[in-house]
Amino acid sequence: MLDIRARKKVSRAFNPIARAVTRMGLGPTAVTLVGVMVSLTGSLLLALGQLTPGGAVLGLGASLDVVDGLIARLTGTETVRGAILDSFTDRVSEVAMWTGLAFYLADHNESMLVMASLVAVSGSLLIPYLRAKAEGEGLEGKGGLMGRAERLLVFCWGVSIAGMGVPYLLEVIVWSLAGLTWFTVVQRVRLTWLQLDA
Repeated sequence: MLDIRARKKVSRAFNPIARAVTRMGLGPTAVTLVGVMVSLTGSLLLALGQLTPGGAVLGLGASLDVVDGLIARLTGTETVRGAILDSFTDRVSEVAMWTGLAFYLADHNESMLVMASLVAVSGSLLIPYLRAKAEGEGLEGKGGLMGRAERLLVFCWGVSIAGMGVPYLLEVIVWSLAGLTWFTVVQRVRLTWLQLDA
């Protein structure tokens, strides 16, 4: 997962945006809902074959996901409801982006890549599930190579650049994410298992 120092740098970079949005009167819930709508729009663009703009719009949606958390902290409005909504919309956005890409791939008769997309999205859903399950037992649930931030970075950049006509890049991105996502699932199972023996 992204180094904690990198996360702090990202937060500092987005702080001015979060403050500006707060001054506009938008709360974290509103930003979360706007973010998921932006992500759904990006996913639709992927389905229509607009890979470069679709990836860029998905990147914007991911950025809003950073901003909503910062707004909640800046305004002291962090709540359990907000955390649940944020987690739910994260999963919706991730499922949507893979569905959009899979639709595009199916339309181009790329059956193996459609299968790899299904493998990737199923792993992506298991990763936060394992964290929630571990933390529900009082254990550390984080860890592993491909957290959500890493998956989004690789997906959005990779798909956007592939849309510019770079040969075989889309295949590399999809298969890599499928493999690395499940590698992360195994990592989290192992990390949780080892804590049970402690």
